[in-house]
Amino acid sequence: MVVVTLLDGSQKHIARGASIFEFIQTHIGPGLAKAAVFARYNGKDVDLSFKLEEDGQLGVFTDKTPEALEVARHDAAHIVADAVQRLFPGTQVTLGPPIEEGFYYDFFRDKPFSPEELEQIEAKANEIVAEKQPFICRQVSVEEALALFESKKETFKLEIIHDIVAKGAKELTLYRHGEWVDFCLGPHGPSTAKVGVIKILSSSGAYWRGDSSKPMLQRIYGTSFFEKKALEAWLKQQEEAKKRDHRRLGKELDLFHFHATAPGAAFWSAKGTTLYNTLSHFMRKLVREAGYVEVKTPLLFHKSLWEQSGHWGKYRENMFLVMDDETGEHSLSLKPMNCPSHHLFFGFKRRSYRELPMRLWTQDVLHRNEPTGALGGLTRVRQFCQDDAHIYLAQSQLISEVKGFVQLLDKAYRAFGLSYEAKFATRPAQRLGDEGMWDRAEAGLRDALEGLGLSYTLKEGDGAFYGPKLDFDVSDAIGRKWQLGTLQLDYAAAERFDLSFVGEDNSEHRPVVLHRAVFGSFERFVAILVEHYAGAFPLWLAPVQAVFVTVADRHLPYAHSLREQLAAEGFRIEVDERSMTLNAKIRDAQLQKIPLALVVGDKEAQSHSVAPRRHGGEDLKSMSFENFVLLLRKEAQMPG
Repeated sequence: MVVVTLLDGSQKHIARGASIFEFIQTHIGPGLAKAAVFARYNGKDVDLSFKLEEDGQLGVFTDKTPEALEVARHDAAHIVADAVQRLFPGTQVTLGPPIEEGFYYDFFRDKPFSPEELEQIEAKANEIVAEKQPFICRQVSVEEALALFESKKETFKLEIIHDIVAKGAKELTLYRHGEWVDFCLGPHGPSTAKVGVIKILSSSGAYWRGDSSKPMLQRIYGTSFFEKKALEAWLKQQEEAKKRDHRRLGKELDLFHFHATAPGAAFWSAKGTTLYNTLSHFMRKLVREAGYVEVKTPLLFHKSLWEQSGHWGKYRENMFLVMDDETGEHSLSLKPMNCPSHHLFFGFKRRSYRELPMRLWTQDVLHRNEPTGALGGLTRVRQFCQDDAHIYLAQSQLISEVKGFVQLLDKAYRAFGLSYEAKFATRPAQRLGDEGMWDRAEAGLRDALEGLGLSYTLKEGDGAFYGPKLDFDVSDAIGRKWQLGTLQLDYAAAERFDLSFVGEDNSEHRPVVLHRAVFGSFERFVAILVEHYAGAFPLWLAPVQAVFVTVADRHLPYAHSLREQLAAEGFRIEVDERSMTLNAKIRDAQLQKIPLALVVGDKEAQSHSVAPRRHGGEDLKSMSFENFVLLLRKEAQMPG
């Protein structure tokens, strides 16, 4: 018999060799068996057909979970490839991974797919879904795999196999549905029926393996949902998202720009810089009130630091390396994260328990060598800043520090009208430290969560390589989710950097380290806010809070005199001096999404008043300048 431990700690027994699906039917019930898509056994994602040969812990993912939807989209990629080869014999397949909110598959053929062909592919793919063909997994030898794909004349698959063999593989995993077969690691759902509904979105060209010297492929993008109504809701959301696209609005509102000479790095305009700095001041205010201290550390470090932290071996390909003139080697790197430099900072002095918790906060420039094809506006860049901090504490302070961080995060997100949910990520397959350290780390964070009464979703195997973590997903104005805040518990750093403090008992102790961020990167957070507000920022955050629009040029001196008084109080006010009609100026202020347009004419100049109009058209009527200042002071006050 095999002992299976469920996530709630309960244990069940079943005959050795039984499948996970059989276990679910026997011990959990037909309802879950019907909804199940895949499982995680002893930390490994597996099909429901996986045979239970040893004791282990089981997690089941149903069609109500995002992880299952990702697997279903992997299934959908296979189905689309099958549809393409049924419709267009001779087309070669290459790779087709799931991506955020969908999937793609690359094909080799002599011409792009036409819109009519994409419609045919979508129809055929959904026919395959309706065929309810099971996904069948089989391990085969390298020789059998080569023979199979040689018979199919799949030259790209053969190249992939040779690459895998060169890395030491002795067997390959094949997945078949119906007559169509591919090799991949899986997992897959129980059958094509579980995919639900497939939607083809677009097509484009893509070089094989991203190399312009290699063949041009035809890439098909698609998505899938378990239910048609979920697809319809998503398509409606996508239409709204297009209107809010931060790349378009950023240019139209003159917030930021990009240039080919600096890929993955933004040029911030005066308005964009004001927005950026306002966010920075807001976060700086929050962290100071929460007892953080701001520090700055170097941007360039020798590889010895990254070797000590573990990043040199696991993250080097994402780092910008710099050659050392003395050695002629790339032994220096621009920092991609702040944590190792903060550890050095903590270790500069002998620390006492009286100094803990020590909360170090930094807003330095970071660089990560993201692939060119992955860059996209402000959401994926190579140069960015984080609202990054590391907290060094005694074990006894863990619960209070987690609570303090969640309170700070809550205050920050509520200031922007962002709701959020927490996810608890446990040990990944590749990790530092021994099992005892991970047991302590996960138990400590779980105890803190339970002490807070904070509800959370479990993300097994998704922790950082040095410790478990909490991730916070926010929902924006149109219901999209963005992973932003994070809190990572790290027992490994103190050991690797030999960090210690003198306790009340006059003995040396290792501190616990918390890595935390609220915004994530400022760049990505700006992108999210632009789309969340559709460019119409609240008055406290808006780069230009109000603009004077004059009836005639003779009213300009009056408008400038008021602007100077408001600017002296720190308000961000402009005067539209263009020789245009009043209505044209008001319309332009609306298009620029400026919170207030202040109309001034003869009446206002004579009565020392203004006539404000909000973005969106609300007319606040004429009011005295003094009353307007009171209104502005109230609405422009920074939250928190």
